[in-house]
Amino acid sequence: MIKHLLKLVSVAILWAAASITSAHTYFFGMTDLTLNGSAKTIEIIHQFTTHDVENAIAEQQQINFSPEHKDYEALIQSYVEEHFLLHYLDKQIVINWVGLEVKSGNIYIYQEAPFESFLTGLLVKNDLLVNTYPKQVNILNFQGIKIKGSITFNATETTAVVE
Repeated sequence: MIKHLLKLVSVAILWAAASITSAHTYFFGMTDLTLNGSAKTIEIIHQFTTHDVENAIAEQQQINFSPEHKDYEALIQSYVEEHFLLHYLDKQIVINWVGLEVKSGNIYIYQEAPFESFLTGLLVKNDLLVNTYPKQVNILNFQGIKIKGSITFNATETTAVVE
């Protein structure tokens, strides 16, 4: 009996240790912003860990938030539209919602915007998830006709200009 109890306690300790070592200790998002010259649009794809987005919305809305929520996509859309903005020549660019998909613990969010210029001078605001996760790092990879590069956003750097 004592051997069995010790074995159960050992298994419980190992399980707890494994849970702690596999805990989510970093917060990272990736956005690809591509100028489609022939369609005259900016195509945007955001990628985040699904439960990070769900936790941020749950905290902001003070609700229990999961894919079963009746307004799941609408609340994610509202959150993204509040925290990811584009401006060009001092005018906000209207970004259209295309949709989202959840795969293997990641959420992919698709947007597009009409745009007939070069990306140089585009002002990007990206403070997605930084209010919930102060260590959140968001990388924006951009590609235009003549330029490509990356910009890093975090809790202290939430806006940048594409150069």
